[in-house]
Amino acid sequence: MARAKKKPDRKERTFLVVVDESEEMDVALRFACRRAKATGGRVALFYVIEPADFGHWIAVEDLMEKERRMVAEETLTRYSDTVIEQTGVLPILHIREGERREALLKLIEEEPSISILVLAMGSGRGGPGPLIAALTGKFYKRLTVPMTIVPGRLTEEGLDAVT
Repeated sequence: MARAKKKPDRKERTFLVVVDESEEMDVALRFACRRAKATGGRVALFYVIEPADFGHWIAVEDLMEKERRMVAEETLTRYSDTVIEQTGVLPILHIREGERREALLKLIEEEPSISILVLAMGSGRGGPGPLIAALTGKFYKRLTVPMTIVPGRLTEEGLDAVT
């Protein structure tokens, strides 16, 4: 088994938030912003462009890829504004292509500045969410940073109480 790379000795914590379209992602982002501000850390935003399979329609696939990249950049810009408003510091931005879980684990492995992964738990019937299920289940051995799981229904008052 490969040994994990030693993280550099840093005073600044980097809180990584996976950006997606879920309702609970906003809670994870607000939590990460508050923790970063309270500890003198930073927020990193991570967006995964998941591949679409169009097989032999290369021109369509190229166009779709450009559109997905534009959506990723626009989404990160929107959430970057939120991070700046809440922390006063520019976030670190990461965009990767591929399957979300694998891209996340690879980013954490390759980027030594990431200190803590912040995810919010789904509040619906679907359970905690696919990333949380994977990272607390069969893939927990591959996670090399602490993970904070925030309840997806945490209110502003609840956030105030825990941050």
